[in-house]
Amino acid sequence: MEVLEHKIISRKELEGLDVYKPGKPIEEVKRELGLNRIIKLASNENPLGYSPMAKEAMIKEMENLMFYPEGTAPVLVKKIAKQLKVKEEQVITGNGSDEILRLLTRSYIRSGDEAIMADVTFPRYETNVIIEGGRAIKVPLVNGVHDLGRMLAAITDKTRMIFVCNPNNPTGTIVGKRELTSFINQVPNHILLVVDEAYFEYVTAEDHLDTVPLIHSHANLIVLRTFSKIYGLAALRIGYGVMHSNFVKELIKVKEPFNTNRMAQVAATTSLADLEFVSKCKKENEKGRLYISAEVEKMGLSYFPSQGNFVMIRLNSSGDNVFQSLLHKGIIVRSGGVLGLPNTIRVSIGTKEENEAFIQALREVIQ
Repeated sequence: MEVLEHKIISRKELEGLDVYKPGKPIEEVKRELGLNRIIKLASNENPLGYSPMAKEAMIKEMENLMFYPEGTAPVLVKKIAKQLKVKEEQVITGNGSDEILRLLTRSYIRSGDEAIMADVTFPRYETNVIIEGGRAIKVPLVNGVHDLGRMLAAITDKTRMIFVCNPNNPTGTIVGKRELTSFINQVPNHILLVVDEAYFEYVTAEDHLDTVPLIHSHANLIVLRTFSKIYGLAALRIGYGVMHSNFVKELIKVKEPFNTNRMAQVAATTSLADLEFVSKCKKENEKGRLYISAEVEKMGLSYFPSQGNFVMIRLNSSGDNVFQSLLHKGIIVRSGGVLGLPNTIRVSIGTKEENEAFIQALREVIQ
C-alpha cells in the first residue's frame, strides 16, 4: 500500500518537545527480556494497592457504566471540601492532577509569558507552558531542594506562573514551613502560585507546611493533590485542585465535559473515608523509606532525604547503566538520566520483600 505524505505542519511550540517517558510497564519488560518475575519500582505507585472500601464501591458502580458521569463530580467535591475545610466552589477535580496543570496553562499562559519552576522537577510543568507558547524559567535545585530565594529573584514583568513541587519529584525533598510561608507571602498577587502536593499524604517530617489553609488569605495560591499515590488509584486518573472560586469557574470552561469517570469518582470518594488504609500505607512507606536509605548508606552511596514514596540515590556511575543492569535482574526503577540527574536512579518504595530484592540486586550491580 502506498504511504501518503502530507505538508501539514504542526504548531512551532511542538518543535523539539520531548514525549513524556513514564516508568517501563511490567508487561513490556516481560516481552523484551523474557522474564517471568518483574518487580516494578519505577512510577511511585502504591504497592499496597487501594482501599477495599473503594473496590466494593466500584463493583456496585459497574451497574451504571452505560450512563455518563456527573461532569463536576459534586459528591466527591463535597467530600474533599468538607475534609479540607474549604468551600465546594473552591475545588475542581481532574483526570489526574496533571490535567489541572494543563487546564491552568491553557487558561492563563499566553504567548511570551514566563513560568518559574525548579530544575529538576516534574517535567510536565515545562511541557504544558511551552505548548501554550510560554517560556519555562528553570532555577537549579540546591542539594535537591527548591531555591525559593532565587525563584523570587527570577520574577520579571513577564512572569505569569510559579510552580513549587513539595515534596519535589524526583528528589523527594521538601522546603520548610517558615521558608515556604515566607515565599508564598512574597509572591506578587498577580502571579499564579501552583503548589503541587501529589505526595502530601506520605510526609512524616514536622517541618512541612499544609498550604491549603493559606488559600483563604492568598487569592493567587493553587494547591494540587492526587488519588494516584497513597490512595492507589493511579489507573483511574483522578486528582483535584483547591483554589479561589474564580479560578474554578474559568477552568471549568476549558475542561472536557466528562473528564473524570464514574468509577474514579466513587473510588476516590470512598477512599477519603478509609482513614485506616491511608494510615497503614503511610507507616509502611516510612519503614521502607528508612530501610532503603540505611542500606544505601551501607553501600557507600548517598541519597536525597525523601518525604515521598520514593528515594533518589546518587551513584558513582551512570544512572542509565545501573537502570539497565537492574532491569536484567527483573527490577524496574527510573534512571536519573531521563529525569535530569544523570548519575542517579529513583526507586519507588515497595513491599518489604520488594525492597529487599531491590537492595540485593543493587548491591550486586554496583559491585
